[in-house]
Amino acid sequence: QVHLVESGGGSVEAGGSLRLSCAVSGSYGARNYCMVWLRQAPGKKREGVAGLDSDGTTFYADSVKGRFTISKDKAKNILYLEMNRLKPEDTAMYSCAADFCWWAVVAGLPAGDTASWGQGTQVTVSS
Repeated sequence: QVHLVESGGGSVEAGGSLRLSCAVSGSYGARNYCMVWLRQAPGKKREGVAGLDSDGTTFYADSVKGRFTISKDKAKNILYLEMNRLKPEDTAMYSCAADFCWWAVVAGLPAGDTASWGQGTQVTVSS
């Protein structure tokens, strides 16, 4: 069983930066797994923000390309989302998920039974 805990959210002004963390405990045994960051704003559908495949390939939503960076510290087992040049439209609850791959997110597929989710961290960007 994998357990995820997000942190790092907060309130910033437009143009500011935040770094979200997703601490991972547990494992899926010996196999590698994908991870993604998703967000959901009030009244809107959940959307993929960034993904990290098990081979290290990264993916980004068009709306955040060039501003956000997904990475993972393997030694600490922490997934990060570095967010720069934040915009008011980035305001949302951000969540990380494990064993849920970017290709599934963009295809609109639900997470599988083995996926794990964090509780979310709120990001608010004021204009």
